[in-house]
Amino acid sequence: MADTYDLAILGSGPGGYVAAIRAAQLGMKVAIIERERLGGICLNWGCIPTKALLRTSEVYHYMTHASAYGLSAEKTGFDLAKIVDRSRKVAGQLNAGVKGLMKKNEVTVVEGVGTLTAKDKIQVKNGDQTTDVQAKNIILATGARARELPFAKADGDRIWTYRHAMTPSEMPTNLLVIGSGAIGCEFASFYSDMGAKVTIVEMLDRILPVEDEEVSAFVQKQFEKQGMKVLPKHGVEKIDIKPGRSVTATIKLPDGKTETQEYSHVIVAVGIVPNTENIGLEALGIKTDRGHVVTDGACRTNVPGIYAIGDITGAPWLAHKASHEGIIAVEHMSGGHPHEMDKLKIPGCTYSRPQVASVGLTEAKAKEAGYEVKVGKFPFIGNGKAIALGEAEGFVKTVFDAKTGELLGAHMAGPEVTELIEGYTVAKQLETTEADLMETIFPHPTLSEAMHESVLAAYGRVIHI
Repeated sequence: MADTYDLAILGSGPGGYVAAIRAAQLGMKVAIIERERLGGICLNWGCIPTKALLRTSEVYHYMTHASAYGLSAEKTGFDLAKIVDRSRKVAGQLNAGVKGLMKKNEVTVVEGVGTLTAKDKIQVKNGDQTTDVQAKNIILATGARARELPFAKADGDRIWTYRHAMTPSEMPTNLLVIGSGAIGCEFASFYSDMGAKVTIVEMLDRILPVEDEEVSAFVQKQFEKQGMKVLPKHGVEKIDIKPGRSVTATIKLPDGKTETQEYSHVIVAVGIVPNTENIGLEALGIKTDRGHVVTDGACRTNVPGIYAIGDITGAPWLAHKASHEGIIAVEHMSGGHPHEMDKLKIPGCTYSRPQVASVGLTEAKAKEAGYEVKVGKFPFIGNGKAIALGEAEGFVKTVFDAKTGELLGAHMAGPEVTELIEGYTVAKQLETTEADLMETIFPHPTLSEAMHESVLAAYGRVIHI
């Protein structure tokens, strides 16, 4: 006989486990089904452990540039195994934290591989055991995995996905990164700061292609200044692993010609594939589009009682988007009336050096949408705190509707901008205008003053440049 719940959630990533907690708060009896580790990819193999690695490379960068701060650090070096161990311990700590949260909120954790067998039932297999979980409502939160290239299958030795790149057994000497989205740029930044020679290949005309064009150009310039080789409008056509444990890549140039280059390792970072296979979608007639589950503003699929959240529902593939969708789905099924997801209010962050953060429309997208815009830009070189930190390169850019003063978008590159962007995200949520932002008092000395100055710059009132 099946165990019966108000809600069953397939997948325990940042969408699934947050939905479980909120449902429990609303008095539901909840089960969450997970085939690997609580917390999903983000906590165990993505967002969190990569930031632990990037913190290490940041500290190492400061150590090797200690003289710029009047300090001396002799015989700097690192232990790769200890670096990886620290990252894994951070992930392990948070995995244990999610386990504690499930227990605290009386959420039943069912271990195994789940498959929909009816609109109110999930069959869970764990080895030789099979369990049926029955629920009034179901949330699909199975996440995604790294997309592979047919000619560059990951082997964990020479060719890596993000999982291999997080647990390297050796440090690359000459690294090729295929793809320049957030994941590619973060790993490029980490390995470059740790001493590897790094080349980034991007098929599109600029790196970080979803960001504002000025941000992309700035980051490329900074990467090249750091010693990286950045190749937009290039493609990798073939990868050969040589007996001498090197990799030869055939790279297509913008003019259509090809050349070969040798590398020690390759990281493939060309996007993700939703985990929608073999979970029972077809049998129930759940609608998909190019592999992603189709949902409405309340995260409902076309089958009553079944919701879907996170990476399986399409871009942007971000943990905080999944968490918010989990809240929307749960509050809707409990009889509430949550606001629908507005993707223009979802911030995006890249934790490379320099950091990148944005929310809303780029200048180009705003103009394409028909807006007459006012654009403000302020460089960190005009910010006292940034200069004191020794991190004065970068800028803040704001885009406003010239007719209404609505903040359409904000784009930042430089020190700690992944922490600063939430100020503009709150502003968009509260529908503030340029007048509200200009009249807001920003503390001194802080990096956030650059945000204020960018707004002032859009309206000809900038102070410090």
